[in-house]
Amino acid sequence: MTEAQRIGRQTEDVSNEGVLQAGTPLVLKVERATYGPDSIAHAQDGKTVFVQGAVPGDTVEASVYQDGPSFSRAKVTRVLEPSPDRVDSPCPFADVCGGCPWAHVSYEAQLRAKRGNVVDSLARIGHLDRDRAESLVAECVAPGEPWGYRNKVELAFQRVRGRAVVGMHDASGTGVVKVDRCLLLQTRFQKLVKATSGALSYLSNSHALQIDRVGIRASKRTGNVEVALWTAPGPFPRAQAAKILGDATGASSIVRVLTKGPTKARRVTGVERLSGAGSWSEQVLDERMTVSAPSFFQVNTRGAEKLVSLVLDGLKPTEDDVAMDLYSGAGTFTLPLARRTAWVDAVESYGPAVRDLRRNLERAGLSNADAVGGDAGREFPDSDADVIVVDPPRAGLAKDVVEKLSRQPARAIAYVSCDPATLARDIGRFEALGTFSATSVTPVDLFPETFHVETVTILTRQNA
Repeated sequence: MTEAQRIGRQTEDVSNEGVLQAGTPLVLKVERATYGPDSIAHAQDGKTVFVQGAVPGDTVEASVYQDGPSFSRAKVTRVLEPSPDRVDSPCPFADVCGGCPWAHVSYEAQLRAKRGNVVDSLARIGHLDRDRAESLVAECVAPGEPWGYRNKVELAFQRVRGRAVVGMHDASGTGVVKVDRCLLLQTRFQKLVKATSGALSYLSNSHALQIDRVGIRASKRTGNVEVALWTAPGPFPRAQAAKILGDATGASSIVRVLTKGPTKARRVTGVERLSGAGSWSEQVLDERMTVSAPSFFQVNTRGAEKLVSLVLDGLKPTEDDVAMDLYSGAGTFTLPLARRTAWVDAVESYGPAVRDLRRNLERAGLSNADAVGGDAGREFPDSDADVIVVDPPRAGLAKDVVEKLSRQPARAIAYVSCDPATLARDIGRFEALGTFSATSVTPVDLFPETFHVETVTILTRQNA
């Protein structure tokens, strides 16, 4: 009896009892990827198993670490037969760091899986006919290389036996892995990870500091590098931090972001400039954009440019159009719309992003846009739009916003989404109201080596 047969016999015996105890060894044929870090397999009794560390097509030995009534979770202990889509990752930390759960999946397979996840969400959650979903969703677009694409990474901070450890979240999400580089960051800036973590370890141990997290933003187009320290308010060695981090990284901006509240709901109460510009700039197509540390900005600049191109191609704005940009952020879509239309109503709820947007419009010399701060539903523009962009957070659109958008006379809406599930739900809501219907869905891979995918959906008037 082979080792795989022996483990398989044990699995069958345990499965027949209906219980998978923690540590139970399983032999699994991994079937497909999920919208998440794990892949799906089925035990002998048909029970779904989410498998950590597997590639679709693998046959693996896995150990159960969680068992529930409808599914189990297991972690790969050995690959018995590798999938044709399994590759060696160039990152030496891929198996312990949580940042690249798909690092062992070939890039072609990643693109197929991301498109498949979008199609599946439209059919299951949006209740679109599967054939229609297949026809709507284009192939997943790869705007750049699968490594070295990020303009931002975040470092985690943890104290272990009184000493500071600065690095990446581990695969379990509970610890921190020390790394000397991140291969997702643009190549010329990858050493910033080691420089920053070393400087902060020294600073934190010397001053017994507690840091929530650290953001590093870097642009090869503008040369800007910013290090942002997220901390609670209170005493802080500002001069020493600026000196130590500046010497180690050569950053053009070093800031401290002050936050209050519980871990999962902290709010920004202020930003202190420790040295340099106090902000970070990036070039997106023809626009130079300045972003403060708390503001959202796409981590993949070439990917952001592809999103803009898809939105403009889908909406075809004209110089007589009135445009609407909801969840506008710092202006990724507002600025190019303002250059092509008569007027843009932009709404953004996050205060720092609103300030960044107003500053970017002023710097660009654009006076035909109104940047309003507030919730998109409460501050919904009272003008009639010809073209509309919505780029909501992961939670998607509130039901009342879908209803208000459906009452607009616009000829088209471009919906930029970072979550296939909420996108599918909202497309279902639009189509149930009967005014707008999805005519194209284009997945864009802004996040290679992960399961995340961005999409641009064009909805057009059904009576157009």
